[in-house]
Amino acid sequence: MIAVYTPAAKPITIDLYQQMGEKGLLTRDDRVQLIEGEILEMAPIGTRHGSVTGRLDRWLNRAVGDAAIVRLGGPVNLGKYSQPQPDLMLLQPRADDYVASHPGREDVLLLVEVSDSTLEFDQGRKRALYARFAVPEYWVIDVNSRSIQVYSGPADGEFRSAVEYRLQDTISPRAFPQVRTAVKELFVDPDQR
Repeated sequence: MIAVYTPAAKPITIDLYQQMGEKGLLTRDDRVQLIEGEILEMAPIGTRHGSVTGRLDRWLNRAVGDAAIVRLGGPVNLGKYSQPQPDLMLLQPRADDYVASHPGREDVLLLVEVSDSTLEFDQGRKRALYARFAVPEYWVIDVNSRSIQVYSGPADGEFRSAVEYRLQDTISPRAFPQVRTAVKELFVDPDQR
């Protein structure tokens, strides 16, 4: 009997991914992230995406002050093979302000993805990744439908709660229930251009 060999992809670790950046194999111009051992290209940032991300950043920075760190577009380490770059993170304060290492799952209060062209990926593969690593709360802001899907209560690799917020609703991070805003405040009315 002849043995049949089927080649398999070798997953890339966070350490190897970081070394690729340090050696110039990956640059800032590459706009990539590491998801489950694969280097995946990130979509370009559109104007509506940038507007919503900016509004969300300003609101949360004003609202939480020094009680948490609001970080735009940085990496978060999830296990050995994933270093996604959510659009916004709400993190536990840390004395070193994360200079010694990127945040890990234990540092995360909230992860947010703003979706204009990546909705299926953000609600599919990324949601599954964040649930598997028990991220306490995950928001997907859909700029096309002008709504926010909030996932929380991770258990057994799934989010147990999924709630959709529309323009007429108010929203707050679970870690800061007193911090509230109207969903419509995160979106510029398209007629006001």
